[in-house]
Amino acid sequence: MTTPLECAGRAKRRRRFGSIDSAAGEAAVSASYNPKQCRRFALPPHSKFGFIFSCGLLILIAWVSGSVLLTPAQKPQQRRSRTRTQKPKTPPAPKVDYTKFSHTTHVVNQKLACNACHKVPSKNWNVVRKGDAAFPDVADFPEHASCLECHRKQFFARERPAPAICSNCHIAVTPRDTARWLFPSLGDLTDPKLKRREFVSEFGVGFPHDKHIDVVSRLNAATRFVSVSFQEKKSAIPASCPVCHQTYQPQGQSSEEYVTKPPKNIGDNFWLKKGTFKTIPNSHTICFSCHSADSGIAPEPKSCEVCHKLQPAKSAKVDFDATLAASMGADPTMMARWSRRLSAGAFRHEGGEHPDLNCLNCHKVDAATFSTVDFKTMKVPVKSCGGAEGCHITKTTDDGGIMNFEIDAKRKDPNFTCTKCHVTFGKGSIPESHPQAIPTPKPKTK
Repeated sequence: MTTPLECAGRAKRRRRFGSIDSAAGEAAVSASYNPKQCRRFALPPHSKFGFIFSCGLLILIAWVSGSVLLTPAQKPQQRRSRTRTQKPKTPPAPKVDYTKFSHTTHVVNQKLACNACHKVPSKNWNVVRKGDAAFPDVADFPEHASCLECHRKQFFARERPAPAICSNCHIAVTPRDTARWLFPSLGDLTDPKLKRREFVSEFGVGFPHDKHIDVVSRLNAATRFVSVSFQEKKSAIPASCPVCHQTYQPQGQSSEEYVTKPPKNIGDNFWLKKGTFKTIPNSHTICFSCHSADSGIAPEPKSCEVCHKLQPAKSAKVDFDATLAASMGADPTMMARWSRRLSAGAFRHEGGEHPDLNCLNCHKVDAATFSTVDFKTMKVPVKSCGGAEGCHITKTTDDGGIMNFEIDAKRKDPNFTCTKCHVTFGKGSIPESHPQAIPTPKPKTK
């Protein structure tokens, strides 16, 4: 049964789903139907939508009216939109290669003194050299304690087979093999079992030649220095020069003048010959003969910074081609000397009459302005290739000067390459200093 207020629509739905199953029930529904009483139950769909829309519209009007009537002080404060200013990103610090030790970082940046790491003498000074050859020297790398204060993290890095930083001093870089490279100051040791690490030093040695020329020559007879490799001693040669500088791999009496066999079509082209280079001291052996703690002659061995000067990156051009030098069989010693030649890369100290000449004719080491750490002062002037009797520079080409000939050839053909003295410089244009070095011929007398 339906309630008296049940509308026809609801009854109809009940009948559809089987809630009213008798004719009597249906009649009762029909009899009790009253549209006025059933209005709230029988709103059509469009009336419902209109009612909802009307309510919403009224609420909107009320809200807008209230907002207009409010004073600025009563209005709720709106949150200001904040624009985030992005901070500039700091670029990541460059990755440090701990396999390459840098003295510049430690001395210049960290302001460390030499004795902060190096101990003079080192503990093994009387082990690396035996008997009378031994003298108090820096003969080993610094101890681990010198490194751990700053590089503990790198020392205990989980790297295999061992932390990368270990390779600066150690050969195998394994916990079982703790052998170290031969320390660079031990250049005089020639035992093949001692492994030497090839590297380019960051230091130049500031050696005042003008203060040593006479002193060293007087001490030459009493010292234990090895004999020189000049073909024979000449009175014109300062006796002090051969003490430190010897002809490297001289030809001597051998018939083979080249370091390695040159190509068959070598012609007048350059090929490396024996006796081209001079040696320089590669240890403290000569220096500490006078400058020792016992002698008291300054600088003493502990004053490393007096002689060893950090060098800036090389900017001076050198007459050197590493690829060409390697193809000619140049060894590390030759490479080191050749890579510093600022003047004539092809010059041979043992060639021609060069062994008979006074070293000071070309190398102005007796001048106060000469400095072994300043490339500009070490450059050999081209005028030294001439002289009273001509040599390589003569008044005219007909007099036989090779530089005269090559200058004339270069002027006729800019592609001509000068090979008598130069390796790479000969491809460039003629320097102003070369024509200026040619002596002016005297006018012919009538």
